[in-house]
Amino acid sequence: MLNEDRLFPLESRSRGIARALYDKVRHLPIVSPHGHTDPKWYALNEPFPDPAQLFVTPDHYVFRMLCSQGIALTDLGVPRVDGGPTEEDGRKIWRLFARNYHLFRGTPSRLWLDHSFEAVFGLRERLSAKTADHFYDHISECLGKPEFRPRALFERFNIEVIATTESALDDLRWHDMIRRSGWKGRVVTAYRPDSVVDPEFENFRENIERFGELAGTDATSWHGYLEAHRIRRAFFKNYGATSSDHGHATARTENLSEAEAASLFAKALAGRCSAEEADAFRGHMLTEMARMSLEDGLVLQIHPGSWRNHSVEVLRRHGRDKGFDIPTRTDYVRALKPLLDAVGMRPELTVIAFTLDETSYSRELAPLAGAYPALKLGPAWWFFDSAEGMRRYRELTTETAGFYNTVGFNDDTRAFCSIPARHDVARRVDCAYLATLVADGRLDEDEAGEVAIDLAYRLAKQAYRL
Repeated sequence: MLNEDRLFPLESRSRGIARALYDKVRHLPIVSPHGHTDPKWYALNEPFPDPAQLFVTPDHYVFRMLCSQGIALTDLGVPRVDGGPTEEDGRKIWRLFARNYHLFRGTPSRLWLDHSFEAVFGLRERLSAKTADHFYDHISECLGKPEFRPRALFERFNIEVIATTESALDDLRWHDMIRRSGWKGRVVTAYRPDSVVDPEFENFRENIERFGELAGTDATSWHGYLEAHRIRRAFFKNYGATSSDHGHATARTENLSEAEAASLFAKALAGRCSAEEADAFRGHMLTEMARMSLEDGLVLQIHPGSWRNHSVEVLRRHGRDKGFDIPTRTDYVRALKPLLDAVGMRPELTVIAFTLDETSYSRELAPLAGAYPALKLGPAWWFFDSAEGMRRYRELTTETAGFYNTVGFNDDTRAFCSIPARHDVARRVDCAYLATLVADGRLDEDEAGEVAIDLAYRLAKQAYRL
């Protein structure tokens, strides 16, 4: 299924250069500095239940496409908020997936899935209704073997370090279990405080009260609230965190006075914030988080521009993060200015900005990252985590920000077996892009080799302080 020259240039000279560059990076260790794999997998090291639970039910890229063709999420085993019935027969879910595998033609999901099927499980036929049971039986048999348990796959995938992402309210029990197990795999956490910085997050006041309990302070006062963040950030750092992560609807930042911020916080606790005030509070908290990063060294990641949980019906029935997050237009020049005015010239701070609005790359983000020492560009993300999206990213940002104001690649995935596939795609696309720069005389081949290694490995370690 896998063409050895996939994603390389069509022109023969450039393709040869891309092959040579790829040979330098294809076997480098994987640094996965941001993602959403479940730390419970590595803590318990139990077999994955079945192929459907590995590839279909937890992967919003997969069930989103199937849902778009009228297939109910309950038929794919996606849990319901009310605990109501969903399909539990893994083979039945798998057959439904296989009958509709043609829907993924030309998508990055197809690349990732085919890579996983062949490189991880040794399957060389195409998945279809005809081959569904063969795939299911073969993968099921593999999953019963020790070499397909999470820790063994972690080592087989040559993962040097992986960061999971946990809520500020998480007790990190699984990370503690990993640490106490003696296993040498490096799994770190990242601090995700959305539930306690977004006044529009469900049960916000209850979240703040729980936050204070975990921190051992009164988080319902403004100073106690900020202190709770410092305490929880230190707790996360104790379990390896090198970054915080912020999934806000906009890139808005604010730098309010203490009185203004305290007043907004009081309104948020009382449930009296308007949408504008909630956005202002979120924006101010990004600047507060940046100041805390100057104190404790955590890298600040901003993942803005998604209208999360767009379908009210899906949110009500299945909960958050079920494939209905939709990109929106995002302003960065004005939105980030308060934060950059406050801390943007501090080279010891690292703020990594992502976008779901590609039109902002060359117009806004690359010029900003090409000037402010604190700001770096995250890689092509989410809907643009594709061969075409990665290529466009390089074309739109390199001329202004260069390579060294970017941070390599992160896979941002919940689908464990897609990790090596996604990194392979990124390495191939970057090598293809570098090959064109060599072929047209803009870069020497030895320089391209160094950049290829930097993009595949070094920049992520450096940016995320791993």
